[in-house]
Amino acid sequence: MAPDFRVQFLGATGEVTGSMYLLRTPRHAVLLECGLVQGSRKEEQRNAQAFPFAIEDLDAVILSHAHIDHAGRVPLLVKRGYTGPVYAQNATRELATIMLPDSGYVNEKEAEREQRHRDDDDGGSGDAVFEPLYTRDEALACLKQFHGLPYGQPAEVVPGLTLTYHDAGHILGSAIVELCYRDNGTDRTLVFSGDLGYRDAPVMNRPARLRHADAVIMESTYGDRLHRDIGETLAELGGVFETARAGRGNILIPAFTVGRTQDLLYLMSRNVQQWQLDKWQIYLDSPMGIAATQAYAKYRHLYGARLFADGCSTPALPHFLATPGTEDSMQINQVTSGAVIIAGSGMCTGGRIHHHLKNNIARPECHVVIVGFQAIGTLGRRLVDGVDEIRLWGRKLPVRASIHTVGGLSAHADQRDLLDWYRAFDDRPPLYLVHGETEPQQVLAAKLRGELQAPVTIAAHGATVAV
Repeated sequence: MAPDFRVQFLGATGEVTGSMYLLRTPRHAVLLECGLVQGSRKEEQRNAQAFPFAIEDLDAVILSHAHIDHAGRVPLLVKRGYTGPVYAQNATRELATIMLPDSGYVNEKEAEREQRHRDDDDGGSGDAVFEPLYTRDEALACLKQFHGLPYGQPAEVVPGLTLTYHDAGHILGSAIVELCYRDNGTDRTLVFSGDLGYRDAPVMNRPARLRHADAVIMESTYGDRLHRDIGETLAELGGVFETARAGRGNILIPAFTVGRTQDLLYLMSRNVQQWQLDKWQIYLDSPMGIAATQAYAKYRHLYGARLFADGCSTPALPHFLATPGTEDSMQINQVTSGAVIIAGSGMCTGGRIHHHLKNNIARPECHVVIVGFQAIGTLGRRLVDGVDEIRLWGRKLPVRASIHTVGGLSAHADQRDLLDWYRAFDDRPPLYLVHGETEPQQVLAAKLRGELQAPVTIAAHGATVAV
């Protein structure tokens, strides 16, 4: 008789945020992923709701990677009473020390703003008190419960349940999660893809291929599309550098601090001569981006790309300068020509990119290069959509700089990659799609059934299935 091993889908069902899945054996409960819901203010209010399980029943938490939509609710879980281990790949554990405290800091600032608004609304009575979801200190405290594991080394997380991480190729430390449960001499294997990387990713390795599983949970973010060819992306970036150099302007690149920033730095290092980057000063103006890049240097053995020269922990680029301090960042504002400025945030929703936009957006000789997905309602999306002016700190600024939307740098697998990854499994195990919006999931499910005769199900929120 097969052992009783079940999974319940509690997050990232019909959406690409808030990943969370509860695994149960007859004697233990393990949480796979503990991600924040990201999106509108209303959607993010779901983060403060009670967890849909008894926290005291949890024996372990397993994370696939450090992105906030997969790991960002761990500090809240600990704040509410969880005292057990949190398993992560070694580099994921390192990135968590950067990203979770930053998330706590953001929570504190949002709480302060909300408190000011409430005080204004109630006349300053102070009756309404708004607390952050968790603080920076609470995020730092939860890191004591993290346990790092290398790729390929099995570890028993609870009696009978063995975890093995495999390279997912998405960001540093990202992992495919293989879970083998043994009871009364019978084994059942669940494989969770985590977020899978793109086959042409500049820095990361291609995702590992596994052959055996009794059930597979797979992400489906880009299940309905193919990414642009990387060669076209490189040609477009080269054209932007050439045009900006002739016009004697600056180039601003709003970039996500983990993954996208390191991809950009690597592509620049590989194209110094072609793009004449020795004629530019390249600034990495993001404290978290700098810290993440240092983590990429520490764990360079996990990927094949030579982002760093031997014995060096800064990118292999001429005239490269990291500016972690506020004063260093402010000095960049004095540079009117020949600067490439990589700064957060990736969707221009805050951070230092606002200051650089303030100083460059109205200058027709300058360029803004958008390299990632821009959500509706963000400043980055408005720039992509071609607005004539933007507002920063109450001031209207005309958009005269050239806006470039450069595709082909996604950190996620596209439809072809997803099909190929599942194709490697023997005997077409049952497949459950998560971490995708409805239309991409439906398109991918149809492809899987048509091309591979896959027994595929789009996971429903709250549903429980046997492995």
